[in-house]
Amino acid sequence: MQGRTNSIQDKESKTGKRQSLRKVFLFTIFVGMIGGAAALLVNVSTQPVEAAEVIVYKSPTCGCCNEWVDHLRSNGFTVSTRDRSNMQPIKQEFGVQAGLQSCHTATVDGYFIEGHVPAKDIKRLLSEKPEISGLTVPGMPMGSPGMEGHRKDSYAVLEVDPDNNTSVYAQY
Repeated sequence: MQGRTNSIQDKESKTGKRQSLRKVFLFTIFVGMIGGAAALLVNVSTQPVEAAEVIVYKSPTCGCCNEWVDHLRSNGFTVSTRDRSNMQPIKQEFGVQAGLQSCHTATVDGYFIEGHVPAKDIKRLLSEKPEISGLTVPGMPMGSPGMEGHRKDSYAVLEVDPDNNTSVYAQY
């Protein structure tokens, strides 16, 4: 009788171990699937948005414009430049209002980019695709891309909606 009891207990023990192993196995697969999905989402959201070409209109004598172009290229953008001796017609064509202007104007994927906007904000713009006209950093703040130096001013990247209303897109 005792041999039979041990045999039943052994079978129950093996069945319990199998069920536990099955639970661990299924849990491991589940966690792996969740982790894989999360990794895929992170990978997609951090991919640089470089497919669209940035066209930069600038003065042929502006050094900081060239530095900003270098900043974009070093951040993975394809950039072509168009030198202009008079930038006002370009700014008017793209609807950049006087108080929002800087030294150069760029276009990318239907948006205008005015002034020393950091590449990461342009990547965010191209990723999110908000219903705005463009981004601007009015003036030429020290410390912004292309305006690096000993001093670093705080500045805002502004988004401009189709009615020319602005709001802060990023703060530095």
